[in-house]
Amino acid sequence: MNQWNPASWREKTALQQPVYPSAEHLAQVENTLGKMPPLVFAGEARQLRAALSKVAKGESFLLQGGDCAESFAEFHADNIRDTFKVMLQMAVVMTYAGKCPVVKVGRMAGQFAKPRSAGSETINGVELPSYRGDIINGIEFTPEARVPDPERLVQVYNQSASTMNLLRAFSQGGFADLHQVHQWNLDFLKASPAGARFQGIADKIDDAMQFMEACGVGGGISQLQETEFYTSHEALLLPYEQALTRQDSLTGDWYDCSAHMLWIGDRTRQLDGAHVEFLRGVNNPIGVKAGPTMDPEDLLRLCDALNPNNDPGRLNIIVRMGADKVEEGMPKLIRAIQKEGKQVVWSSDPMHGNTVKASSGYKTRHVDHVLKEVQQFFQVHKAEGSYAGGVHFEMTGQNVTECVGGAFKVTEEGLADRYHTHCDPRLNADQSLELAFMISDTLKKARA
Repeated sequence: MNQWNPASWREKTALQQPVYPSAEHLAQVENTLGKMPPLVFAGEARQLRAALSKVAKGESFLLQGGDCAESFAEFHADNIRDTFKVMLQMAVVMTYAGKCPVVKVGRMAGQFAKPRSAGSETINGVELPSYRGDIINGIEFTPEARVPDPERLVQVYNQSASTMNLLRAFSQGGFADLHQVHQWNLDFLKASPAGARFQGIADKIDDAMQFMEACGVGGGISQLQETEFYTSHEALLLPYEQALTRQDSLTGDWYDCSAHMLWIGDRTRQLDGAHVEFLRGVNNPIGVKAGPTMDPEDLLRLCDALNPNNDPGRLNIIVRMGADKVEEGMPKLIRAIQKEGKQVVWSSDPMHGNTVKASSGYKTRHVDHVLKEVQQFFQVHKAEGSYAGGVHFEMTGQNVTECVGGAFKVTEEGLADRYHTHCDPRLNADQSLELAFMISDTLKKARA
């Protein structure tokens, strides 16, 4: 392939990019962002690659989750804290019940752009450009709000920096200490079966901690008092990603310092496209969404382009088939990867292939379909002799009603009660924890 540089993607076809009214204004904003401090550091991205190499080898499990699309309106420390809490709960459940280390990666501090199936939408006979995420335009259905505004890139950077500061404080400042495990359970979860089950695990962890301390161990062990938490988002808006790309002073390698991990969506994974061109040159861990249309040969070519050295911590194949398409679409991909000896992380995105429209008009997902796709993901990997390495969820710590089902039985009629998402429906905290218990049971059996 041609020699890479941070701007070489501009010579390729870039899908899902907005058309800004002023190219000069956009260039000014890119120049401003290019002078800002990085949001993450090269050493952290290398740390995540090392952790993911253990996932690829079957020694750990990847938990990736967070907002469908972050927004300016819902930006609040409590929302960040509660999503972080649920991620901690899910990880503890999987680690304790599944007997497996968990690598935690949030869809946070940068997940602001969303690909759209159409460039415009029509409501009551009025056609306007589609909402593409707060980094590009506004969700309000007005001509003014739907104009792409470069200044939004700066606001995204500032909000992401604040989010990163809070996440670092939570993960390293005592909040993630296992002595605090009972404090992670959200109030509205305590009455749910999943919340009660989590309390049971928390009691056992408390007993284990007290036993260790009585034996003179446990105090001052950083693994019990802190946690590693990484960020990720879809690298969709390429001017933003390029503006935050930096050359590491230690190694000379390039890193996209907007997040620790970036991924390419199912709509922008063209081998000769701009997104593959950009991400092949940065040294972050990279994900590629693989939907039901993914051809095995195309997947192999993407592996060659994005991971030419076959590094086990570099490439995460995020499978998003739909609950009824996993058994048909995934085995051929696994067989192709195994035949060529490609080192990858396999993870399941059971959200995007299971989106439906409720009779009320709301987009939703059925928890049963999400559970089914994850179960099939594990079953297919077991049958093929490969390792089901992770899951990728759109979820939140808020008590929303966006996905149908779960222990609290959210109904289609109840979706309107607390439907807050700016784009796709998210699992709420209770549904996420319920799913974590199912995964931990499956993971325990698979590892055995």
